[in-house]
Amino acid sequence: METTNKEVKILQHFVNGRDFSGNSNRFQDIHDPSNAECIAKAPLANQQDVATAVAQAKKAFPAWANTPPAKRAAIMFRFRELLLKNSGHIAEILSREHGKTLEDASGSLARGIEVVEFCTSITTHLRSDFSAQVSSNIDSYNLRQPLGVCAGITPFNFPAMVPMWMFPVALSAGNTFVLKPSEKDPSTSLYLAKLLSQAGLPDGVLNVVIGDKITVDAILEHDDIKAVSFVGSTAVGEYIYHKGSANNKRVQALCGAKNHMLIMPDADIEKTAQALIGSVYGSAGERCMAVSVAVTVGDEVADALLQKLIPKVKNLKIGPYYMKGVEMGPLITKESLERTRGYLKAGQEQGATLVLNGDETKLQVQGCENGYFIGGSIFDKVKPNMSIYTDEIFGPVLSIVRAASYQEALELINNHEYGNGAAIFTKSGAAARHFTHNVQIGMVGVNVPIPVPVAYHSFGGWKRSLFGSSAIHGMEGIRFYTKLKTVTARWLDDVKDMAQFHFKAGSDS
Repeated sequence: METTNKEVKILQHFVNGRDFSGNSNRFQDIHDPSNAECIAKAPLANQQDVATAVAQAKKAFPAWANTPPAKRAAIMFRFRELLLKNSGHIAEILSREHGKTLEDASGSLARGIEVVEFCTSITTHLRSDFSAQVSSNIDSYNLRQPLGVCAGITPFNFPAMVPMWMFPVALSAGNTFVLKPSEKDPSTSLYLAKLLSQAGLPDGVLNVVIGDKITVDAILEHDDIKAVSFVGSTAVGEYIYHKGSANNKRVQALCGAKNHMLIMPDADIEKTAQALIGSVYGSAGERCMAVSVAVTVGDEVADALLQKLIPKVKNLKIGPYYMKGVEMGPLITKESLERTRGYLKAGQEQGATLVLNGDETKLQVQGCENGYFIGGSIFDKVKPNMSIYTDEIFGPVLSIVRAASYQEALELINNHEYGNGAAIFTKSGAAARHFTHNVQIGMVGVNVPIPVPVAYHSFGGWKRSLFGSSAIHGMEGIRFYTKLKTVTARWLDDVKDMAQFHFKAGSDS
């Protein structure tokens, strides 16, 4: 329901199992994107605040690392139950700060819960290999052991799902963790951390510090942090990768995207158009797996697609998250809104055809006149040299590129600097197989518009969509948050030496 409470809440960090005000005396306003009202103030951690959180994580590490994996799994089971029990409340916290619909918020939370479910099987994921008798009386085996204190830096667009791509895996593997959520919508991460405490997580194992670049640099420079996970823009991700690596940290940085959908002449146009509605305009386009380019093979396909697509986009119900039946919410900030408007202007100036201008949408929502709303937009006849094609807009804008052949379409996708996700819509098994084997993309969908892997597979792009060698969650996540130790052991097989041991029936010694 609509929130009418005008009180501005002062948030705090969460360190060592309790609220922590910090020492920086720096704050950032958090706004409700539907009406631009300030609803909270977030503290921005300085170097000392980060050092406090890391010190608590380091202190908690030895006991947590030695906690049997089965006991860690039990905490994850309880955490999962608390997430399910409080899912409606979490979705509302998320939607109020981010602006996305409750349906979108609930869906992203469900994907995060999948990762927690994966972590409940940590005893299986940490099993080692054993080779007996590699030489005379010699066995060889390996162990996966935790790294120590790890950190996560997460974006505004998925304040529940993306943090849960990180800290449940890291904690289940025996590490302690410092999470820095986006300062634009940190309340969800704070709530998740408190739920984990309720589930029985010892104090200091998970800590949350809110902050900006000063906070990020403090994380990257701290000697006791062994690994950093990041999801966000390419410019920031590249910076984090190089600076973190220079400070001898493991870094996985999942970055920008320009996801394509290749539409073949045999595709079902109605189903394809419907798939595009969710994948382009869901979460107002503010997600790294959003489809922002439709590549049609042949003009007939493009014309038919536009005929189906335009009325669907025009009829999208846009409004605040609490409005019944709303399909798309606002962008998160005024700056995001102005950035999207700038791309609509640039696309026209560079020669693309703006067949549907979402900025002309006039919303009649009482109390939301100042919200950061914009309707869905469609460009046609987009060329690869245009900024609306090269750049990640992060708004509800679709570019249609017309290709003369499948091969031209494939080369277009492979030539883009980003390699996060791509999909092909077709009825041809041969075309689908060729596409999946030859497209230079990390995550591929066949008649699936947003090919986000389930939690027991791993998420990650190619090219400038990923810095570092590791994808996130799934078994790649387990490998990222653990170090491999290989043991080669020789035990002398001498019966005489064993005579000194006398075992009695029923004895535990």
